[in-house]
Amino acid sequence: MAGVDEAGRGPWAGPVVAAAVVLDRQNVPAGLNDSKQLSEAARERLFEAIIATARHGIGMASVAEIDTLNIHWATMLAMERAVTALGLPPDHVLVDGNRLPRWPHAATAIVKGDARSCSIAAASILAKVTRDRLMAVLDAECPGYGWAANKGYGTAAHARGLATLGVTLHHRRSFAPVKARLNLSP
Repeated sequence: MAGVDEAGRGPWAGPVVAAAVVLDRQNVPAGLNDSKQLSEAARERLFEAIIATARHGIGMASVAEIDTLNIHWATMLAMERAVTALGLPPDHVLVDGNRLPRWPHAATAIVKGDARSCSIAAASILAKVTRDRLMAVLDAECPGYGWAANKGYGTAAHARGLATLGVTLHHRRSFAPVKARLNLSP
């Protein structure tokens, strides 16, 4: 059984990232929980433990895919890619949330699944840490938006950067604050 979760539906910048995890029942890392309930240090520790002990896959949908498909369908695409990246199709997939991707796998959507399923919690950690690390790299590439700290979410620092520096290729043009900034540009 695989657990699937995503990170990055709401930010103004960066891809949406999904992870799929099949835990080894004999070697489940202690302390698994919804990634949002864990400290950054705990997420990093668990990320390494999950990578070392579980079959896992990461899938992403780019900013261009988000802007073309919309965030919902881009998230579903990232989840499909994460399950494919497992290498072997799982017997069943547990997905955090109330909607399932269009795929051939037997699956169950579980609202608040990252707090109810260890495999979904593990996937939430992999997705969040992967995306957070990527946003830190993008912050170094495009300083001034505060992405290392805000992960691309619409904070005051990000809004200031958008107002003073403009839109980057990493911004989601279909998201209202970015679209509004594009409409102000000459």
